[in-house]
Amino acid sequence: MTDRYAVVGNPVAHSKSPWIHAQFARQTGQAIEYGAILAPIDGFSRAVAEFRAAGGRGANVTLPFKQDAFRFAARSSERARAAQAVNTLVLDADVPYGDNTDGAGLIGDLQRNLGYDLAGKRVLLMGAGGAAQGVVAPLLEAGPSRLAIANRTARKALELAGRFPPATGGSYAELAGEQFDLVINATSAGLSDELPSLPRAIFAKGALAYDMVYGRDTPFLRVAREAGAAASDGLGMLVEQAAESFFIWRGVHPETAPVLAALRGA
Repeated sequence: MTDRYAVVGNPVAHSKSPWIHAQFARQTGQAIEYGAILAPIDGFSRAVAEFRAAGGRGANVTLPFKQDAFRFAARSSERARAAQAVNTLVLDADVPYGDNTDGAGLIGDLQRNLGYDLAGKRVLLMGAGGAAQGVVAPLLEAGPSRLAIANRTARKALELAGRFPPATGGSYAELAGEQFDLVINATSAGLSDELPSLPRAIFAKGALAYDMVYGRDTPFLRVAREAGAAASDGLGMLVEQAAESFFIWRGVHPETAPVLAALRGA
């Protein structure tokens, strides 16, 4: 019997998750089918409920539904509750269960794939939506000397930082004169080739710029390279968080390195 899983988003056609999970299934000998569901902006719960009723055993959740998924899940993990956002749903339990693997995916990519040590670093997180909420606690656990959260709407950054002391929050303009060792773009600006109003001198010498958007050279990454920073997209994070989701569903840890290498090669 083949078990059914899917990624739910809007848009979702660009998602590499079906391919990634197909590789994981082949590698581990798991009988799964993984598709993509385009949910209406106001119809996330209905789309997932229909998938569950048709036998769907689990789902990944991408933009813009991670907070909808948190509300949908009747039970959730500690890290999902801390983030108030869910990117992994278990649908074959008595009630829907939500988890958040974004933070594990980001830290895994930074540490294992990029060899980046966060301890003592000055870190800037751009954005305060579902993608950002899932990574604040894991970033703090990695021991940076400072974690600042900036958002176009400063109030949202302040609210998010207030849940995770000693993080601080505010507007991009308030960062003038500061520099950071690691700048993470958790906004969706890159999907529309836009650039948040980030001070150009924000990158410290030897800084790493990390964009959670993958598969394109975003304006953020281009500006970072022009400033002398190293740059990475979020493809590794995608693979690492997918592996964590796969483990939650199937109880097996797939190897991420060959899958990431294949994606990079393609």
